[in-house]
Amino acid sequence: MRRVLLVPLLAMALAGCSFLGQDTPCTKADADSEVSAVWQPADFGGRDAVRTRLCVDGTCEERTSGSPDDPFASLSVRLPDDIGSSTVQVRLTVTSEKSGDTLVEDHTRARLTEQHPNGTSCPPTVWTATFRAHPDKGLTSPEGMKLQR
Repeated sequence: MRRVLLVPLLAMALAGCSFLGQDTPCTKADADSEVSAVWQPADFGGRDAVRTRLCVDGTCEERTSGSPDDPFASLSVRLPDDIGSSTVQVRLTVTSEKSGDTLVEDHTRARLTEQHPNGTSCPPTVWTATFRAHPDKGLTSPEGMKLQR
């Protein structure tokens, strides 16, 4: 008798159904499709500000880095939500605000990754890529980056 009751309950659980037949409610987190760069302002030296410019397929965003005392800074370029699993061109330029010298210039292609911030069966579906803006290596993986001091 246990096996007869257990099999339907297991099937419901695997299908994502609750015991009473109601689906698990989705959370309401919002997200955008985007390519992002994160960095540690202190990596770009002293007290002089730097201007970071990130371009994705010709659409660009830029900002002045935060204080060297800030643990990290970030910049994102928003993409169309229906962009899907495509590959995009990414270009990074970091310049000194004081002298105008280019400190970092790099480019690469990024394959966008599908993300579901509210779970796989809940909207939205967004497509993202994230890089670290490194002072010597340019666009690198953010893995292992300490985001606090």
